[in-house]
Amino acid sequence: QPNGGAPGAERDGAGPRRSTESEVYDDGTNTFFWRAHTLTVLFILTCALGYVTLLEETPQDTAYNTKRGIVASILVFLCFGVTQAKDGPFSRPHPAYWRFWLCVSVVYELFLIFILFQTVQDGRQFMKYIDPHLGVPLPERDYGGNCLIYDPGNGTDPFHNIWDKLDGFVPAHFFGWYLKTLMIRDWWMCMIISVMFEFLEYSLEHQLPNFSECWWDHWIMDVILCNGLGIYCGMKTLSWLSLKTYKWQGLWNIPTYKGKMKRIVFQFTPYSWVKFEWKPASSLRRWLAVCGIIFVFLLAELNTFYLKFVLWMPPEHYLVLLRLVFFVNVGGVAMREIYDFMDDPKFHKKLGQQAWLVAAITATEFLIVVKYDPYTLTLSLPFYITQCWILGIILVLTWTAWRFFIRDITLRYKEIRRQKQEHRHEKDKCLSNGDGHSALLDEPNGSKPRERKL
Repeated sequence: QPNGGAPGAERDGAGPRRSTESEVYDDGTNTFFWRAHTLTVLFILTCALGYVTLLEETPQDTAYNTKRGIVASILVFLCFGVTQAKDGPFSRPHPAYWRFWLCVSVVYELFLIFILFQTVQDGRQFMKYIDPHLGVPLPERDYGGNCLIYDPGNGTDPFHNIWDKLDGFVPAHFFGWYLKTLMIRDWWMCMIISVMFEFLEYSLEHQLPNFSECWWDHWIMDVILCNGLGIYCGMKTLSWLSLKTYKWQGLWNIPTYKGKMKRIVFQFTPYSWVKFEWKPASSLRRWLAVCGIIFVFLLAELNTFYLKFVLWMPPEHYLVLLRLVFFVNVGGVAMREIYDFMDDPKFHKKLGQQAWLVAAITATEFLIVVKYDPYTLTLSLPFYITQCWILGIILVLTWTAWRFFIRDITLRYKEIRRQKQEHRHEKDKCLSNGDGHSALLDEPNGSKPRERKL
């Protein structure tokens, strides 16, 4: 039967189904996989702690014990969160998976708060407890320099500039924008963010040498090839997901082995699908909300580069990769919660928990950058860059004022004027044709006609 709010549904709770939400057919099978296992998890956790307490000898290494105690505390918190935390809007492959990332968000935010309250030197040296190779300044790689696509001065390999740019970050850009498109679910917003970030790299290359790239690296390799191709593939996937039939059966209710294998694979696809219709120009509230989403998205992107710069982490370090994996998992949930909050405020009366945490994490990361290297952030922009940004801000503010204030006033004035003209026309028509005959009498001696009093 059609079911939009069943256990495991992407929409958590009762309420009317959106016109943009796909229909779901579910036989309602609640197998062992979906049942709560709070007592089982509690028993395993207690046995593990009992083993450490009774059967394992505590080492005499204070630093090692401190690390192990912190890790054990985090694991206990994750066990609690996975079994007891509130479910989010997503349920596949399993609600516990998304509860896990929600708890990881809390742990990461607490870690950022701890780093924020340290001195700059202590905070950088604290990273040695995570990886002994950290805590030392690292030079930033400059991607600019010789920007010739074909370098005639290099006889052995004149296209060496292109091959030098084809590193591991090229597929990372593609897959990153493919996943971002699945999060945002809108071609227009994705292209705006992609192009805006390239403008930010142009504007901030005097602060971070990593932003210094060739023009063709910015616009051909990044915007058109990597980002553009990722967005295109993402939109094709969104189109398939919006047209897909969401019909679910319990694994043991499927008779064939091929059907069982197909059901296992589709467990990693959404339970249902909601097409995002942001409609930024429909109201001032939605326009400001969309601008805020774009701003936070760009700030989170910039934090990736500035954090590793101020905390002395090389770009290829696993912590940088783990942060990106983290945002891939929490970003989709956050975007869905933001869209629900904007699109259905009567049902979703407050911002979702994952969206709240992502906003807090982004702000805390930026504050760490401000505290750890205020000198770099306060390097003044070149004059022509400042002029471009001022012009852009003026154009956006002008369009906002015209679209939501001046245009509405003009349309309202035209509508009132049209109504008055129609009213005057109807009045004149009634006066001239009140009883079906002429209501005007000619005055004698060629004087002006006077109205007959009816």
